[in-house]
Amino acid sequence: MTSKHMRQVLDTMAAMFPDAHCELNHSNPFELTIAVLLSAQCTDETVNKVTVSLFEKYKKPEDYLSVPLSELEQDIRRIGLFRNKAKNIQKLCEMILEKYDGRIPEKHEQLVELPGVGRKTANVVVSNAFGVPAIAVDTHVERVSKRLGLAKETDSVLEVEKKLMKKIPKDEWSLAHHRFIFFGRYHCKAQNPQCEVCPLLETCPAGKKRMKLPKSRKTKEHQPTSQT
Repeated sequence: MTSKHMRQVLDTMAAMFPDAHCELNHSNPFELTIAVLLSAQCTDETVNKVTVSLFEKYKKPEDYLSVPLSELEQDIRRIGLFRNKAKNIQKLCEMILEKYDGRIPEKHEQLVELPGVGRKTANVVVSNAFGVPAIAVDTHVERVSKRLGLAKETDSVLEVEKKLMKKIPKDEWSLAHHRFIFFGRYHCKAQNPQCEVCPLLETCPAGKKRMKLPKSRKTKEHQPTSQT
């Protein structure tokens, strides 16, 4: 895809979703980190339902460590993989109390060392909590990128991230990340993408193939098995 086409993609998504933003409810970097950790293989909607009461009960790292693991598990049991996530939350709280005076570190390399925090989570935190340009590749960003031909079907999540960082101006990384998510969550869905009314159809290899339009490139449509 040329830089002109990339500009068209960015401008089109901006017009479609001008208010795209992080949909995980939070009021500080610590709550955001917990929310993103919980969101792995789980919808933001479900996470937000759980954190309403969770963030009322647990205000700081010490609070999560003041209860038995079994109690924390029960508080997040509606979340997928809740047992493993409960363990990671308590381990994360121990680490930030020991190493960072109870605060979430601002550097990416420090964040990825926290239990339960991978590259995607770290990117979301530095971008939304600390204003550092970043592109977090979740299932929506990956799907949209591959369907639009911005990345190959065989690319790993890290390869998709690197390609997007190269193609998208750095000062637009964070906004583009949110717009790709909204585009994938509400328009270019996993099972029923709205190709017939998509303004990007003419530049979308997967969309052309799905709609059986002429001159479509031979690009296998990406069909993920789960969404966040």
